[in-house]
Amino acid sequence: MALEKVCKAAELPVGAKKAFALSDRFIILYHLEDGFYATQRLCTHTFTPLDLGKIIGGEVIQCPLHRARFEIRTGAVKRWANFPLGIQLLNPVRGEKDLTTYRVVVKRGAVYVEIEAEPADEGSEKVV
Repeated sequence: MALEKVCKAAELPVGAKKAFALSDRFIILYHLEDGFYATQRLCTHTFTPLDLGKIIGGEVIQCPLHRARFEIRTGAVKRWANFPLGIQLLNPVRGEKDLTTYRVVVKRGAVYVEIEAEPADEGSEKVV
């Protein structure tokens, strides 16, 4: 596993999120009240970019397509896809799946994310 520099800490204000392309995958970096967190970029339901979603209550990311919600700190599903009406019919095929999260380190004013050698899940978007 390697630490990869993502950005300067001052570049991402509290309450913000931003997608980044690291050496072999895309992630979203979030700056919450208690620090920085990183998850895979794509929703585990239908692979919609979560950087287009919104942060709810300062701790949950909501997918912009079907409104699945994930706890940013842990990647845990908080609410599975429920929009539009009828999308629940797809849910047995695309069962609930947490987001992959990455360890974040801040040192000397820079934010680093620890990335393992290979993406852990099918929703981990690779940079080519």
